[in-house]
Amino acid sequence: MEINDPECSIEEHEKIIKMPKDKHTDEEIKNILLKYKNVAVVGMSREEGKDSHEIPKYLMNKGYNIIPVNPNADSIMNKKSYPSISDVPENVDIIDIFRPSSKVLPVVQAAISKNPKVIWMQEGISNDEAKKLAESKGITVIFNRCMMKEHVRLFGN
Repeated sequence: MEINDPECSIEEHEKIIKMPKDKHTDEEIKNILLKYKNVAVVGMSREEGKDSHEIPKYLMNKGYNIIPVNPNADSIMNKKSYPSISDVPENVDIIDIFRPSSKVLPVVQAAISKNPKVIWMQEGISNDEAKKLAESKGITVIFNRCMMKEHVRLFGN
């Protein structure tokens, strides 16, 4: 859930605020957003209005190639959806994760074979074991940050 999500409970809001963020500088985040454009979105939703639909839609409108990963959808936003990250046939720069923190490790384990440059865990999502595993493979890890909010903050709307 996003901090400004009207359906976010007080408890969820407090959890997101208290959860630490990665230590990347604005310059590092900006460089990632400028350099890497092939983004697999794990947990992407078909439902308009959900963060996991609207954020990839925003990114697509900003020139990113969005690759939906959702085992319950054949296509999302007129793009083929893959059941898992392992099924994505093309190279992926960023793996953007919209899954609960407790479900991130298997995603990262599968993602390693894709040799991504970045694992990005959306706002409210963090998993230390997954972070350590990805970093041990030379993958940059961003957590508890919204890709769209960072893009808007650093580049404007």
